[in-house]
Amino acid sequence: MKKNINKLVLILITVVLLTACAAPAAATAPAAHLADLTSADKPVKIRIGTQPWIGYGPWWIAKEKGLFEKYGLEAELVDFIEDKEVNAAFASGNMEAANLATHTAIKLFSVGVDLKLVLLEDVSTSADAILCNESIKSIADLKGKQVAYEEGTTSDLLLNYALMQNDLTLDDITPVPMPASDAGTALMSGKVPAAVTYEPYISEALKENTKLKALYKAEERPGLISDVMVISGKFAKENPDATKALMKVWGEALDFYNKDTAASQEIIAKAVDSDPKDLVTAFEGVKFYDLKENQADLSGDFLDTIKDVAEVSKTIGLFEEIPDLNKLIDASFLK
Repeated sequence: MKKNINKLVLILITVVLLTACAAPAAATAPAAHLADLTSADKPVKIRIGTQPWIGYGPWWIAKEKGLFEKYGLEAELVDFIEDKEVNAAFASGNMEAANLATHTAIKLFSVGVDLKLVLLEDVSTSADAILCNESIKSIADLKGKQVAYEEGTTSDLLLNYALMQNDLTLDDITPVPMPASDAGTALMSGKVPAAVTYEPYISEALKENTKLKALYKAEERPGLISDVMVISGKFAKENPDATKALMKVWGEALDFYNKDTAASQEIIAKAVDSDPKDLVTAFEGVKFYDLKENQADLSGDFLDTIKDVAEVSKTIGLFEEIPDLNKLIDASFLK
């Protein structure tokens, strides 16, 4: 779920888009391909970019249980390790859909990638947090202190939001940039008094050093650290029924998760190459959103949340101008 959008990614996406524009022969191929896929006697093919994050778990459940086929889809879940990989693949048209952090979806939309945000998948409650030692009692105490975190990621987003809520900025602290996987270690070893990280590193740090504590969790602003599904605008326009079917797949997979959580978590743990026992805390810190909640929130409370995400993302330099978020979100496929 950890989403690192930086200048390199922006350059990569821009190059991909310019290349597509410069090659009209190649650009016409996908249109013909998609037209073939909409024929009544064939399942619609869809490639979905994903990463090893449990918030995307229902898609692996769907694959395991044959739900894509049930709804007339021939889906390929394409796994990526880094954000820049899935972002480039989606932006270049090699993916019809992708699972992204909310701030990543806004970022891609802001640079002109044709996409629709069609589904709120999950929200982090305690799976992302600011940890600290005993010298820190409040966010205000971070002033002048070293804080380890990964720039451009959800950790960056959470830290900036916490500071903003306490009338502080990054200028008031001493940033110590490093991967989120190393931030917890830096805190445990006493190299920094505070760090921003996520599960399973949170649990590891708190278990290793009982004097550490969670100072600020993602649940302080529900939805700030969240994941969404985006669909290619072209694909959605040419395959509205398939896009609706994809929403039904998510809904049924999540129903299975709620009915048989143990079996579902085993499927998800296998997909992310982990042991279910090591993911207990991580699962507890994530809330999945079903179709009913999406129908209510995607056109309701989530509009306020995504505005906050955009504001904080702009503050940390992900983009200069906030795009029209009403054009980004499309809840029509949930009806």
